[in-house]
Amino acid sequence: MGATDDNVTEDTVTEHGIAEDGTAVLDVEAPHALTEPAPRTRALTVIDTREAYLEAVDVIAAGHGPIAVDAERASGFKFSQRAYLIQLYRRGAGSFLFDPPAIGSFSELNDAIARDEWILHAASQDLACLREVGLDPRVIFDTELAARLLGIPRVGLGSVVEEFLGIHLKKEHSAADWSRRPLPESWLEYAALDVELLPDLRDKLAELLIENSKAVIAAQEFEATRAKEPKPVAAEPWRRLTGVHSLRNPRNVAVARSLWLARDALAREIDVSPGRLVPDASLVAAARVLPESKRELAALREFSGRASRTEIDRWWAALEEGKAATDLPAHRRNEDTLPPPRSWADRNPEADSRLKAARSALAELSEFVNIPVENLLTPEILRRIAWTPPEPVTAEAISSSLAALGARPWQRELTAQPIAQGFVDARQKAENEPEASS
Repeated sequence: MGATDDNVTEDTVTEHGIAEDGTAVLDVEAPHALTEPAPRTRALTVIDTREAYLEAVDVIAAGHGPIAVDAERASGFKFSQRAYLIQLYRRGAGSFLFDPPAIGSFSELNDAIARDEWILHAASQDLACLREVGLDPRVIFDTELAARLLGIPRVGLGSVVEEFLGIHLKKEHSAADWSRRPLPESWLEYAALDVELLPDLRDKLAELLIENSKAVIAAQEFEATRAKEPKPVAAEPWRRLTGVHSLRNPRNVAVARSLWLARDALAREIDVSPGRLVPDASLVAAARVLPESKRELAALREFSGRASRTEIDRWWAALEEGKAATDLPAHRRNEDTLPPPRSWADRNPEADSRLKAARSALAELSEFVNIPVENLLTPEILRRIAWTPPEPVTAEAISSSLAALGARPWQRELTAQPIAQGFVDARQKAENEPEASS
């Protein structure tokens, strides 16, 4: 394990609380052996009434230590990304499984636990649906992110639990339709285990973060995850349609857009995943062929899906609308995006050299500090600074540019100098090549 920059210290990591920079500091309970989950204090049942929910809030508030939280959605089945089950575990309180659609607002629970640390695995996946029902933590510990920062190669919950707690978790229900009611007992067992093991896992990972001089790094990453703003709604969300880039004629693209919008409206109305109505490939096939009649559209073999024929009038109307559109879309979206790196050698050779040199430097740094290179610095940030570097190229200037692009303090402290050196080396190499060729 390599050391981090001298400015990234563990001096503030004493007991659980908030450091001067606003990030959480870590503590760990006395280590103890764990060979199986702790016994439950109550039978596994789904809490689906306000009365039972409010009783649970009181029990949870009386517990101690951080709160383990998880949420199950119905991705791939429903249009929305709402939570259909919220699991919670706290030492001294036990396990709780909540039915969010039945309960509604969780403001009372949030008031009781918001100031405590919440433990989540891959928090970025669950924070949005938790906030949708009023659950908004102020401090989090992300066990997946902690495992990444420790250089663990497999960071799924099952893998991390097995490596550090010696318990094998079956993950067969991770892609299930959690909107189903009633939920099978085996699903409830699966859901409860996802949170019951998190406090012990958190303590083990926190201990290792401190031992490896990564606690401050982790605290900054946890806070960045918690505070990250949602992505703005895309100006042209239909461009996410898989395969739309293969359509070259603007008229075909207009038809694909119209079909996507019609499918999106229906999916939103009946809360069904769009791909379960008509797959992306079917919409693109119809846009490419441009059938001349409703009968021809219905006869198109590539146009499939459970709603491809039952909603044929809808699809035909959308297809005709696309054919008649006067606001033909541009072939490519008009966004502030960089060209793909594979094209840089031709389009911007200097940027290509800078990017390759910086990537090589960060790969060496990644191995030294045992942190995945994508966690050392977001690839998009590296591409942007390589495309448009500051002048002059110094570690200080690079650090300022990294800050403007959203890099965390620890990332800037570790990567600014290697990136600057990589850029300088790339420039010197380019300057020397003409001399060598002559």
